[in-house]
Amino acid sequence: MQSVAEAWLVYRLTGSAALLGVAGFASQIPVLFLATFGGSVADRFNRHRIIVITQTTSMVLPLVLASLVFTGRVHVWHVFALAATLGVVNAFDVPARQAFVIEMVGKDDLVNAIALNSSIVNGARAVGPAIAGILVAAVGEGWCFLLNGLSYIAVIAGLLMMQLPPRMQTDHPKKALAGLTEGFRYVRNTMPVRDLLLMVGILSFAGQPFSTLMPIFAEEILHGGARGLGLLMASAGVGSLAGALTLASRSTIRGLGRIVAWSALVFGIALTAFTVSRIFWLSAALLLVVGMTMITQAASTNTLIQSMVPDAMRGRVMAIYAMMFMGMMPIGSLVEGWIAERIGAPITVFGGGLVCIAGAIVFNVRLPKLRIMARQLIDAQHVEAN
Repeated sequence: MQSVAEAWLVYRLTGSAALLGVAGFASQIPVLFLATFGGSVADRFNRHRIIVITQTTSMVLPLVLASLVFTGRVHVWHVFALAATLGVVNAFDVPARQAFVIEMVGKDDLVNAIALNSSIVNGARAVGPAIAGILVAAVGEGWCFLLNGLSYIAVIAGLLMMQLPPRMQTDHPKKALAGLTEGFRYVRNTMPVRDLLLMVGILSFAGQPFSTLMPIFAEEILHGGARGLGLLMASAGVGSLAGALTLASRSTIRGLGRIVAWSALVFGIALTAFTVSRIFWLSAALLLVVGMTMITQAASTNTLIQSMVPDAMRGRVMAIYAMMFMGMMPIGSLVEGWIAERIGAPITVFGGGLVCIAGAIVFNVRLPKLRIMARQLIDAQHVEAN
């Protein structure tokens, strides 16, 4: 709800495709620069406490934005400033949350846990945009921001009620800088992890910014307005939910490499097809495929990486995953917003889809070699493949 309402608010205030790109850039660029530091913090300190702090901060920000909208004092710079602040919070929250999963469930249930987590997230993505579209059209953006802020009460209460087993003790570098460089060095020297992260980065940079430009498709191309925007984003959310539920039914990591490769390829094909559609229901159906393949690629990559990395490196490696998954998207949003201002949103997103297709083809070619090395890493972590 927050994402859809925020995008619509920026577009209503400015009417600018470029500033839509700036909004996406402001909200996620801090993850690119700060996530590795957040990952080092997650490896050195109590992850549960970190998440309680970040979620509490995340509750305050949308409540501030809601108050600005309700009082009629909101300006576009307010949106950018609050989005950037949330990005800083996410730079610490995301690595801690990703690494925290295995502390809750253990290695045996890791595949199902990550997929079920994705199911919950994308269930919200399926319902939230549709509700946001209706609320924005009926009563304005402020109610979406207010409901988002209030929803954190349940999140924080759930975190405080958790009873966790003692955390595994591992040796960590005393200096944060040493921890940062060690994480990058591990990724650079571990080919399967490196290639998986590069594939995530390509899709995030070239493919995922389509959502930033979605108000233009909804309003100017498909003529659906705010309600149409909500339905289009909900369609992508339903697809993501379907992909996550499919992964949740798996009890093995066997075959996830092929899922990553083919999901990336189909994602690019569906995205390019979406840009040439001028029929609303066809566009919604294509976004269903886009959402499904996007989440299967990202969640499968998440599972494979967590199955390969040692516990002592988990926070830092998942921070780099966050950089690729979330941190590359704002740069792509900024670039595609700037390009769309000059040549139009459809051609811009079409080009991004072609880049995703090219990256997927290269990954497919390298997959046989990567699979052998990945198997050795998984065996070293004592994770059961089937």
